[in-house]
Amino acid sequence: MLLQAAAGAAMGKFGAAIAAAAAAFAAAFGISKIGKSALEAGSRQPEQAGNYRMTAIIVAALVEGACLFAIVVALLAIVL
Repeated sequence: MLLQAAAGAAMGKFGAAIAAAAAAFAAAFGISKIGKSALEAGSRQPEQAGNYRMTAIIVAALVEGACLFAIVVALLAIVL
């Protein structure tokens, strides 16, 4: 019985670590898509490139914030 409880806790920690890695991967993928789209939009309308750049920075910051929140939650699941 005690061995099963220990194995369950280890699997929970492994799952939380996988969740943190998935959140980081998803954020990296999202930020790369934002950068790609901003570059494409800037090349189509060079006079608006500054606006696209600022919008891309704001959206990337929001994505990064969501990723950091997900990683903190996953790390808390490991500790607790």
